Amino acid sequence: MRRVFLLISAVLLGIAGMFAPNAWAGSAHFVSVDGSRSGNTLTVTGKEAGLGNLEQVNITLDATANCINPGGHGPKAANKQSLNSSVDVPVQNGKAIFSLSVTASFSPECSPPMTVTFTNVVVTDTTNGISKNLGNF
Repeated sequence: MRRVFLLISAVLLGIAGMFAPNAWAGSAHFVSVDGSRSGNTLTVTGKEAGLGNLEQVNITLDATANCINPGGHGPKAANKQSLNSSVDVPVQNGKAIFSLSVTASFSPECSPPMTVTFTNVVVTDTTNGISKNLGNF
């Protein structure tokens, strides 16, 4: 009876072990994501973990650039643009470190005293279907 119990236990542990790697690979998450604005350029850097055996992930950055006047008023259609950037990032030891930038260009130019702001800033791992909303810069 004891041998039958040990045999059944070993088989159940073996079956559970076959599914454990799949559970780890499905736990992708952003560890950190930070953004900064310098002039007309928005740069986002970050780290993602829980990537299991993946060779690479695709990271995208989406944002809206606005040319804001000194009174703080929002843009007309000509002074607003949607921007995006995408990069394939190698995965090492289940982690990926990334950096993406987008630069706004307006015609006419958005020059002082007007300033460029970025709204609706979102970073997405399209490989794993996860996103992080960073807000405005």
